Amino acid sequence: MVLGLLGPIRLKRPYYHCKACRRGFHPGDAMLGLAAAAAATPAAREAIALAGAVDAFGPAAEVLLERMAGLRVSASTARRTAEAVGADIGRRLAEGEVFGEARDWEWRRDAEGQTCAYVAIDSTGTRQQAPGGGSAEGRMCAVAMVYNPVPEARERWARPDAPRRPERRARYVASLEGQSALGGPLRRQAAQVGMDRADRWIAISDGGSGLEDWLRVNFPRVEAVILDFFHAAERLAELAAAWDGPETEAAEARFHAWAHRLKREGGAAVLEELRALAPPKRVRDQHRETLTYFENQAHRMDYPSYVRKGWAIGSGPIEAACKTVIGRRLKGTEMRWSPDGADAMAHLRALLVGERGQWNAYWNHLAAA
Repeated sequence: MVLGLLGPIRLKRPYYHCKACRRGFHPGDAMLGLAAAAAATPAAREAIALAGAVDAFGPAAEVLLERMAGLRVSASTARRTAEAVGADIGRRLAEGEVFGEARDWEWRRDAEGQTCAYVAIDSTGTRQQAPGGGSAEGRMCAVAMVYNPVPEARERWARPDAPRRPERRARYVASLEGQSALGGPLRRQAAQVGMDRADRWIAISDGGSGLEDWLRVNFPRVEAVILDFFHAAERLAELAAAWDGPETEAAEARFHAWAHRLKREGGAAVLEELRALAPPKRVRDQHRETLTYFENQAHRMDYPSYVRKGWAIGSGPIEAACKTVIGRRLKGTEMRWSPDGADAMAHLRALLVGERGQWNAYWNHLAAA
């Protein structure tokens, strides 16, 4: 019995059993595209994987699949199928495959008329489960992206006579194996969308350890690794709150003055001001931490230059990617994962929520194989 998209299918096909290894197999299954893990056709396997990528395995099996396709599978089958597909995606990406046809994006131009391609990387936590169902220490899942941001002037697209809003384009890769596992796959994704033909490469990060090195090694044409403006401003907000009291008018005024200077004059000017301050004793530790942060990051805070060139200065896209790729599916209430399961689902989600057409390209590739 094989599960098809419209329900169970009875097939008569040769079966062989090896006495030595005590395993059996159907030699025609590969030709039919059947997966032994799910005993399902490619179409049914896609539907199960899609449901498992969207919702927890229980609701995916008991609600989504049954209501939308009339398929009845167990939660364990939904899990095995989704994780097997995700592992296959990760394996193919690591081996150098890129799904779909190469097609250059229409890269946005900056204020100097240069086309700009953006790249970013970040990490987000996932809860882990030890063998036997026990709890385990959480692990960070790395998420990286190449993207073509929509211009910030949102009101432009709201006018009745406005042109069609440009489509947001992004390709994601994600892995529990860390930053090193994402370099090759993301470079190949970038090459497929014509990043090499963009005039400028720009990187944005939150200043995390090792991120700038990863960006410059894997994307050596990057002109600037910009520290997300809001991460820098948040440090100033924390110092202002410690200095004048949380949620006070004085703290708000101090923070806004610092943030204004940061955006108009850059990190070096704010660093100079911080060095000249004589903080009260109660905030000396906070001041010292903020000072150290700006000393380490000031070279990524030339915001006046970035803004003048029309470059993005916020890490919103990669933070949204962490939430969309990982958070919305792997961080549900009381969810815990095995390392292999979390890694597989990260690959599955990255493909699903990335540029339109990538999901179909993967399944069409399998059908043509």
